[in-house]
Amino acid sequence: MDMSVTPLAHQVTSKALTWLHTHREHGALPADSTAQLAEPDSVYKPLGETALAASLVVREAVAGTQELRIARELLDFCWEQLGEGAMLHERLLRYPMMSDPLETYTHFARSGYRHRALERLVAHTTSLRSARAAEVLPNRRLAVANAARVAGLDRGPIPFDWDALTRETWLGSFPEPWLVDWTNAYNMTHTVFHSTDWGRLPDGLAAGLGAYVGDWLPVWTDIWAEIGEWDLMAELMIVGSCLPEPRCDAGDWERLASLQHEDGLFPRDAQPVGDDPGERFSDQHHPTVVAAVAGTLALSRTLGSRP
Repeated sequence: MDMSVTPLAHQVTSKALTWLHTHREHGALPADSTAQLAEPDSVYKPLGETALAASLVVREAVAGTQELRIARELLDFCWEQLGEGAMLHERLLRYPMMSDPLETYTHFARSGYRHRALERLVAHTTSLRSARAAEVLPNRRLAVANAARVAGLDRGPIPFDWDALTRETWLGSFPEPWLVDWTNAYNMTHTVFHSTDWGRLPDGLAAGLGAYVGDWLPVWTDIWAEIGEWDLMAELMIVGSCLPEPRCDAGDWERLASLQHEDGLFPRDAQPVGDDPGERFSDQHHPTVVAAVAGTLALSRTLGSRP
């Protein structure tokens, strides 16, 4: 493990969190928002992604006192925006086949925020054959299974079969690595994220997959770095911190840190970043969340917080 990564990872995390905190009001729900959320990706998903990054900072507890304070304030802000869970509860009541209320809730549950009525409803819906059979991408099934696991709501009569769920994914087929494309690369990263609960369970990947990913991750990371797809490059670096034998390469981290703007924004790709504050938030929020997660997990692994 290259310890020179540690200060770079901390710097990236601190700056990304600061940017998310400074611009958090751009992610606030419109005043007339309801649980129907006709466009959830534009007004709802950003809150969940911010909560994910903040919850991992709290979980790992390695970033420092200031970063922990910022993470808690971000979680408080997002939780308040969601009616302290009431909006998620109503959304699941209206749309019981949707998984996003559970997937969003789990970031808060991980950090000690609870909504008991929502938990009772989730415990019911996740046990239904219909919900288990929803026709979604295989890595999405892993997302639901992990969300239920983290929230402690996976104890129903039908256990999640993690090996079977993984075998259904692109990664689970041990694919020819040279045929990776943009879509499958993203799917692969999320298979790893959910199988390992974002690095909490480094041995969570099915037998042999950790070694397979470890062999090809440097190549895949270089490919998307070369073509300027910074968001995917950073997601692949998160994968490195989730493996049983973590890969936290100093060269990768020097490159990532050099791309981060002074104010903490991390750009999505090599295209110029505009000056409009609203557009900057909508376009660059997700990659900045990714940078915060990447830094948090690399910091944790380089400090030996995980086995």
